[in-house]
This record gives sequence, C-alpha cells and structure tokens, in this order.
Amino acid sequence: MFAELTADGDDQHVKLVFAAHEVLIRGHHLRRIETGMQRMELSLVTALPGNQRNFVPDGQPVVQEITVREVGRDGGN
Repeated sequence: MFAELTADGDDQHVKLVFAAHEVLIRGHHLRRIETGMQRMELSLVTALPGNQRNFVPDGQPVVQEITVREVGRDGGN
C-alpha cells in the first residue's frame, strides 16, 4: 500500500493506493488517518454526515468524502 497526504486550502486529501484499488479521502486533520493506515492500525474509515461534524473536537480527523476507484492492470483506469 502507498499513502500520500496533500492539502488544498483547508481541505486535506489522503490517497491510498492498493494493488487493485485507489481510495481518495477528503476532509480535515487527516494526518492521523494516513499514519494509522500505514501502520495497519485502522479497521474502519467512514465519512461523517454533515449534521454530526460540529460534535468533533477541534484538531480531530473529519472525513467528508471517500471515493474508491478500481485500478486497471496497467496501473491506469
């Protein structure tokens, strides 16, 4: 698995690349999620509904969107 964290203003993006799929995660404070995935310490990652985001303490990860794409055998789509 390969993981990459990038920032675009307030939004952060984590890209996870597996043998057959690519997972794109968009949210805030995602460094802990990236690290947890690399260490294989997470069993579940899910997007938090918008009406519940105000309950998350400042500085804690918030996943807004998860997109999964199948990667072709040649490494492309």
